Amino acid sequence: MRPLTDEETRLVFEKLKKYIGQNLRQMVERPDGVHLFRLHKERVFYMSERVYKLAGHIPKKSLLSAGVCLGKFTHSRKFRLSITSLDYLARLAQYRVWLKPSGEQHFVYGNHVVKAHLRRITEGAPKNAGVVVLNEADVPIGFGVTARSTAECQGAGAEALVVYHQADVGEYLREEADLV
Repeated sequence: MRPLTDEETRLVFEKLKKYIGQNLRQMVERPDGVHLFRLHKERVFYMSERVYKLAGHIPKKSLLSAGVCLGKFTHSRKFRLSITSLDYLARLAQYRVWLKPSGEQHFVYGNHVVKAHLRRITEGAPKNAGVVVLNEADVPIGFGVTARSTAECQGAGAEALVVYHQADVGEYLREEADLV
C-alpha cells in the first residue's frame, strides 16, 4: 500500500466532489482520528491510521483489502467509484433521488432511472451532477449521474431518462469476484 500521488489524489477528489461537494472536507478532516487514502493494486482504500498500521504487518501479495474500497483506477488512469463507497456517499451526498418500488427493482438490475419511477428529487440538482439513489424507506441502493436538472424533470415525459446508472447494490451479487 502506498500513498496516492498528487495526480491520483486530484482525480479521486474530483470524483468524490461530484457526489458529496463541500462535504469532502468532512471526509478528510474527521474528528474521530486521522483517516488515509491508500492505493493497493490500482484500488483506492479509505481507512483509519490504526487500520493502516495493522495492515502493514500483512505481506503485500496476501493483502486483499484494508478499510473501504472507494474505487479503482482504470487502465486509462481514470478513477471509477465502486459500490463499496456507497455508505460514505449516502451519508455526505449533496443531491439525492428517491424511487418508487417499481423503479427500485429496475435500478438494482442495472437500468437507468426514468421519470415514471421517480418519487422525488432534491431541489436544485443540476444536470450531470452525482446523486445517491434511495428507495422510499431512505435506504441507499446506488448512485448515478443526473441526465436532467430538477427543473427539466418537471416538464419531461414519463419515459424520459432522469438518472444514468453508475452503480447499485445488485453489483454485490452480479460482480462478486471483482469487488475485492
